[in-house]
Amino acid sequence: MKSGNNSSRLHAEAGVVSSEPDLTKLARLIRAYAPHDGSFELRVPGLYASRFSRINRECAHVLRLPSLCIVAQGAKTVIVGQEVYEYDASRLLVFSVALPIAAQVTQASVAEPYLALRLDLDPRKIAELVLKVFPHGLPPVQERRAVYVTPADASMVNAATRLMECLAQPGDVELLAPLVVDEILIRLLRSPIGVRVAQMGFAESSVQRIAKAISWLRENFSVSMRVEELAELANMSVSSFHEHFKAVTTMSPLNYQKVLRLQEARRLMLSSMMDAGAAGLCVGYLSASQFSREYSRFFGSAPTKDISRLRQETRPAGLTQFDATA
Repeated sequence: MKSGNNSSRLHAEAGVVSSEPDLTKLARLIRAYAPHDGSFELRVPGLYASRFSRINRECAHVLRLPSLCIVAQGAKTVIVGQEVYEYDASRLLVFSVALPIAAQVTQASVAEPYLALRLDLDPRKIAELVLKVFPHGLPPVQERRAVYVTPADASMVNAATRLMECLAQPGDVELLAPLVVDEILIRLLRSPIGVRVAQMGFAESSVQRIAKAISWLRENFSVSMRVEELAELANMSVSSFHEHFKAVTTMSPLNYQKVLRLQEARRLMLSSMMDAGAAGLCVGYLSASQFSREYSRFFGSAPTKDISRLRQETRPAGLTQFDATA
C-alpha cells in the first residue's frame, strides 16, 4: 500500500530537526510513514517502510527480491533452505538474488514495534558503482551465497535517516534521494560484505549467472523444468550449475521450484478463494495427492486446514503486506 504524503502533520513530524541518536530518529521517521502495521511503498523508488507491533507466532513464507534491509527497532529471523539469519538494529541483511524465504518478526510490541526499511537493489546500479569503488578490479572472492549479514555502522544508519528526510521536502525525492541511495550502496560496497555484494552486478559472476536461472524459474515455475536447459542458460555444465545453485540459494533447482509453487498456491487459495485442487493445477501439479502431500510437509498441515486457519488468524491483506516487509 502507498503511504500518504500529502499530510502537513506527517511532513512536520518527519522533518523535525533534533540531536536525537540516529537510530531513534530513523525509528521515528519510519513510524511517521508507517502509521499502522503493514508495509508501505514510499515515494523513493524501491524504498519501503514496515511496522509490526507483535511477534509472529509462525513464519510467513514469501519471495524476497534482491534488497537491503535496515532495522531501526525490533528484530527478525529469516530462514533460507536450512540456513537461519537473525538481524536487528545492529545488523544489516542483504539478499543478492530472489529467494523464497520463511520470515518471522521475533522482537516487537505495541509500545516498541518492529520498524524497518527495505531498499530494492538494482544489479545495473551495483555494477555502475562497483567501477568507482573498485577502480582496479574486484579482489577474488570464493564464497558464493545469496544472503549476507553485516554490522550496521553509524554512517549507514545516518544515510538511511537522510533518505527518509527527503520525503518531507518538496523536490528532495527527485533531486537528492538518488544521491543518498548511491551513498548507501557505496557504503554497502565498502562494507565487510561489499566484495560479495558486488558479484550481483557482474554478468559473468557465478551469483549473476545463477540469478539468470532464478529469473527463469520465477517466470516459469508452473512448467516442467529441465536442469540441462537451466545450466545452459547460466553458461555452466550441469554439475557446476548444481554446485553453484546450491551454494548460492542453499536449495537444489528442483526444491527452489517446488517452494515457489507451494508459496504461490497458498497465495491463490488465501487471496483468490481458489480451492486446493485448482490451486495445485494452476502452479503445475498434475497430481492432487502429491500437491497435498508436499504442501502438508512444507507448511505443516493440509491445504484446506491451513487456509482455514490463516483466514481466521490473519486479516485478508495480512499475507500480502508481509510480502513487502523488510
